[in-house]
Amino acid sequence: MIETIRNAWKVEDIRKKIIYTLTIIMVYRIGASIPVPFLDASMLQTLFTSGSFLGYLDILSGGAFSNATLFALGISPYITASIVIQLLTVAIPALEAMSKEGADGRKKLNKITRYLTLGLAILQSVAFYIMNRNYGAVQFSTGFSGVFAGFIIVMCFTAGAMMIVWLGEQIDKRGIGNGISIILFAGIISRGPAVVNTMLQYLELARVGGQGQYYALVPGIIILFVFLIGAIVVMTNSERRIPVQYAKRVVGRKMYGGQSSYIPIKVMMSGVMPIIFASSMLSIPSMIKNFVDPNSERLVGRILGAFDYNTWFYAGIYLVLIIAFNYFYVAIQYNPLEMANNLRKNNGAIPGIRPGKPTSDFISKVIAKITLVGALFIAMIAILPIILGNVASMNIALGGTSIIIIVGVALDTVRQLESQMMMRHYKGFLE
Repeated sequence: MIETIRNAWKVEDIRKKIIYTLTIIMVYRIGASIPVPFLDASMLQTLFTSGSFLGYLDILSGGAFSNATLFALGISPYITASIVIQLLTVAIPALEAMSKEGADGRKKLNKITRYLTLGLAILQSVAFYIMNRNYGAVQFSTGFSGVFAGFIIVMCFTAGAMMIVWLGEQIDKRGIGNGISIILFAGIISRGPAVVNTMLQYLELARVGGQGQYYALVPGIIILFVFLIGAIVVMTNSERRIPVQYAKRVVGRKMYGGQSSYIPIKVMMSGVMPIIFASSMLSIPSMIKNFVDPNSERLVGRILGAFDYNTWFYAGIYLVLIIAFNYFYVAIQYNPLEMANNLRKNNGAIPGIRPGKPTSDFISKVIAKITLVGALFIAMIAILPIILGNVASMNIALGGTSIIIIVGVALDTVRQLESQMMMRHYKGFLE
């Protein structure tokens, strides 16, 4: 990876794109440090220290959420809008036809996604404002001053969310990698110093406070996360190859076909999408608890408290939902019947499997097995911080989900760099 980046830096065009991407990241980090007026972020710090779901959102936003800055919402509205549009594309024929119209269709879908992002950004901004007001973080909350302060706060959060989408689009046009993924990557990486500081605090607690178990726990967690990075890299690149043999056919005086190929089935074909789906659903009870009555001790409050991020109940439901959403996401991405029909149209067949329905059934079984392996791997990584937090009594600020995102974005960006360098070094047919 380091060698690829070094070689890419030597190419002038790619170097300009890298510098442009780094500039956009710098603008994003500056925006994540600009405070929103009329808010006292210090009143919210207790919400982000116990490994709650809000703490998870804070990691994805690079600390902007806990500090109530301009980019507090991060890319959450855009990701949610993209997921909704992707699901509706499968359910609504008009959107499905639009997605098959090529570049023009994608432009229309992107426009719809941006409008939905704006609506979700306004909704989340209002919800975040209500949470701030419930915890006494809003300086003016009554009368005309309160209405004016609320309007400014909501508009600042909304404008910040839409500006992040614009920054991501600029990276797509003139930079390297996927813009939104790069911004998400930058936000998570920015929390690295905080993670290091947390580990140092545990070591200091072991030295001063006499809790010697942290001398073993801290190095053990570091070794575990290094092992996880390697495992994620291996699983991300792993695939099940279904062999395909194409029959020979004569067209005119030429013979076509006769070669062997394969259908690649990725083990982690859904990436972090199932985690985003599951965490979004499980965030609803905690959001209701925070927005309605933060000091509730009634039965409803205790029921909602069972969905706290650091409970075993949450971990179990989280595991089941990730596996279920993994199967759901793969089902809308792969159509075994269509794959079998395409093979038959191209005179291709899987050795030992009859064309038609037997081929479709075989592909379905392979996908189901591979999906289960990938789902269990993703689910275990996602709930690992919860397990470590309960067993070791440590607040793991950087979880397995963040590592999956970091590794995935890094590998994708390096692949794009390699492909662009290959295009520039290819001499073509005329030389």
